[in-house]
Parts: sequence; C-alpha cells; structure tokens
Amino acid sequence: MSKKIFVTGISTEVGKTLISAIVTESLQADYWKPIQAGELEYSDLHKVQELVSNEASKFFSNAYALQTPMSPHAAAEIDGITIDLGKIKTPATKNHLVIEGAGGLLVPLNDTDTILDIIPQNCKVIVVSRHYLGSINHTLMTVQLLQQKGFEVAVIFSGNEIKSTESVIKKMTGVTIIGRVEEEENINKDTIKKYANLFRSGLLDL
Repeated sequence: MSKKIFVTGISTEVGKTLISAIVTESLQADYWKPIQAGELEYSDLHKVQELVSNEASKFFSNAYALQTPMSPHAAAEIDGITIDLGKIKTPATKNHLVIEGAGGLLVPLNDTDTILDIIPQNCKVIVVSRHYLGSINHTLMTVQLLQQKGFEVAVIFSGNEIKSTESVIKKMTGVTIIGRVEEEENINKDTIKKYANLFRSGLLDL
C-alpha cells in the first residue's frame, strides 16, 4: 500500500531537503514540494532530483514558486499574490509520495493558514530535528502539535550526535526514531543511497 510522508522541520535549515531525498530514494517514492520560496534556479526540487538515483521516482512541480527567500506569506506579498489553499492539490500517484514542507509547522502562508494546514490528513509525518540550543523545546512542541492533530509522527535527527538530547526527545515523545544523518563531508548520490538503505526498514514500518 502506498504511503504519503510529509517531511517537516523544527526550524529552517535543519536538513529537510537532504532527508526528503533520502526518503524518496529509500522508498523509490515520488517527490513534491508544494511551496518553494526563493532559489528558483536551483530549488529544493532540483536538489532532490540531483541526489536521487532510482528510475522510478517522479518529481512534481511546486504549487507555488515564489521569488523571494522569505516566509511564504511575505514572499507571496512581494510577488503580488495571496496563497490559496484550494490551489495546493496533492498530486495523484499510485506510488509512495514524499511531500516536503517549508520551514516549520507554523510558518504562515497567508493571514490565516500555515504549513500545518497543507499536510494531507492521511500522511505520516517525519520531523527533522537538528541539535542547537532550544532544539529540544522546538522538537517537543512540533511533535506534540502534530499528535494533537492526529498525525502519526517519527523523528530523524540531523547532525552530530548529542546523546542526552536524543534520549530525552525519545523518552518524552515516545515516537519512533528512524535514525540520524551525520555531518557528512560530501553530500552526493552515494551518501543518499547509504542512508536510504539504513532507514528503509524504519520507513517501511511507518
């Protein structure tokens, strides 16, 4: 049975795109980033396409491709548009689908909606947690909010191991920890394949 997996982060620049590529490769899934803000010449879609090796994955276009690297609501205002949730339609596919968010869950899309509002109800959600001062708080709040909304949640850590941080997050959330992506010197297709193989059983169990 095909899965929909939404990849979110506890903040910006925590490794969502890298982990989206790993999950896409691991499950030979399709990939979609509904909203891209800035870096349109070399977007997250381009990055994931570049890192995925399998021939099965399909890559769907953004619902919104905004010019400015800012919060989507502000980037859309600069572009003279308002993001409309009705225009963000999950692509139809019989394959697994990886959906990458933008920033954290409560990043605004307009005056009323956030990233949380575009997660399809039948999704599993992977929270990418990267260690920094305050990251435990951000991780626990993110997981709790998703659980309150009824989502099944798992965590992937990004960066060097901090045992005490990872241990308390595991104990206090009770969610599945799929694994951790180390600080890698080089990020390429081989790196992605390595983690795709490491994480496959955990992802299939989601």
